[in-house]
Amino acid sequence: MKLSRNTFIILLIVINIALDQITKILVRLYVTPGSETPIIGNLFTLHNVENTGAFLGMGSDLNPTLRLIFLLILPILVLGYVTIHIIKNKTLDRLSLIGFCCIVGGGIANVYDRIVYGSVTDFFHIDLGGVFRTGIFNLADMSVMLGLGLLLYAGFKNKKETENA
Repeated sequence: MKLSRNTFIILLIVINIALDQITKILVRLYVTPGSETPIIGNLFTLHNVENTGAFLGMGSDLNPTLRLIFLLILPILVLGYVTIHIIKNKTLDRLSLIGFCCIVGGGIANVYDRIVYGSVTDFFHIDLGGVFRTGIFNLADMSVMLGLGLLLYAGFKNKKETENA
């Protein structure tokens, strides 16, 4: 059975949202808020942190009106535009399509949290001994980053193929 393109898009977005929300539910239920639990020593740890801002807490100190505009209204408009774009643009290659779906799914999942809970639950942290260190993040953040990576890779791949043609 072959899925239609639009069914594939919707399914991929829904899977991204579902996986993110399931992990956040589990963290809220079973991980003590503010705790730090080693998964792989201190390299990879599990937390339960509520982020009222965006990436790395940016925007958490904005006044409520600006936070509403920049963390809810603007993202909803952008996610809606991107969703319409990927549905209408039939020329997108498969990698770009998957990348956009990951970005939209992750974005919707975090916007949902902001609407329902007033914050986003973050829980993973990586610290490779000062060589590489992340902020605390969640599956939606990983989905968005994977999507961006796929878009970059697809862009370079398509450019190289165009130059060689």
